[in-house]
Amino acid sequence: MKTYITLVSFITVVFATTADEFTKANNKFASAVYKEIAKNENENFLISPFSAETILALTHAGAKGQTAKELQNAIYLPEDNKKIEEGVKTLLPSLKGHDAYTLRTANKMYIKNDFHLNPGFRKVATEAFFANTESIDFVRNVKAAHVMNNWVEKQTENRIQNLINPSVLNNETRLVLINALYFKANWSHPFHLSHTTEIDFYKTATNVVKVDALANDHGQEFLFYECGRVNAKFLELPFKGGEASMTIILPNKKEGLTELENNLDRVLIPHNLTYQTVEVRIPKFKIESEINLKEILKNLGVTTIFKDFEADLSGIAGQRGDLVVNEVLQKSYIDVNEEGVEAAAATFSIVYVSLQGFLDEPQQFFAEHPFIFYIKVKGVIVFVGRVTDPSN
Repeated sequence: MKTYITLVSFITVVFATTADEFTKANNKFASAVYKEIAKNENENFLISPFSAETILALTHAGAKGQTAKELQNAIYLPEDNKKIEEGVKTLLPSLKGHDAYTLRTANKMYIKNDFHLNPGFRKVATEAFFANTESIDFVRNVKAAHVMNNWVEKQTENRIQNLINPSVLNNETRLVLINALYFKANWSHPFHLSHTTEIDFYKTATNVVKVDALANDHGQEFLFYECGRVNAKFLELPFKGGEASMTIILPNKKEGLTELENNLDRVLIPHNLTYQTVEVRIPKFKIESEINLKEILKNLGVTTIFKDFEADLSGIAGQRGDLVVNEVLQKSYIDVNEEGVEAAAATFSIVYVSLQGFLDEPQQFFAEHPFIFYIKVKGVIVFVGRVTDPSN
């Protein structure tokens, strides 16, 4: 008999004993995942490290031995499981949105009929990760996928659809873990539609496309910083409520994205941004991404969990070698416009049975060539991505 586990994460959360620990761990994981994606992807993309971290941390709660160690190292978890559980239990409720913005994150476990989870794992999943459970017949794969996809669509205001393909479900599927996240916020300083202007966007020094760009008229006060070490400008655009923001990192060179990405560890760390008057031009853009995290995790050293006979998920159920993860996928969506930002993500994992101070003159921040961006809520990076072609 072989048992497969599918992990689905809409948004992954990195857990730490304190807010500072969590932020540092999440930034490291965000950087590591981004760099792996950028190796093979030349176009726009979006990833939620927060969603992936959550689903993987939940899986880690049921992992042991080498399987647990590889996961811990890849997503920068502390060694003490109790600290992880306490951190997650404290963090998840604190990230909920309020009247100023919407942020929802939810975890769900779909369990094969008559498949019994270890009581300890079920307790951690429900009490620390707030994961609801539902029994389901994976053999009826089309219906099962429909049920799970409907739940994701509901959690993400229909922005993430068809997350799970029925073909990944079969009579060997025992468990599907899903994390879903939805974020929507309005700018603290809205960009008026009347100021939206058409600009030339340089995909390369010679390849130019016309795109619509958000713009302010005479400049406004934003957190701004120009960093010589990474040769780029940083602009933080706050959302209403003051707890969330979008930061855009623009290389000084038209073809400077690769150099910037090579210094990503220095990019996704706190910088000394100060309030300055800034004239802004930012292209409107939408991104929909689907990313296979299984291959990325392998590149980050997570291999045992995918191997028959070697994976040890006995904390979830059964014995060492009984369960193996066969899929870790994420879909994400973002829409940046005059009013603000709407973003969503979903990650899933499938577990199968194993084979065994202001300036007089305003600064200019004209995002007219490829750039990196991230969205942060209460210090936690929940989305990170790049724009190479806003017209695409």
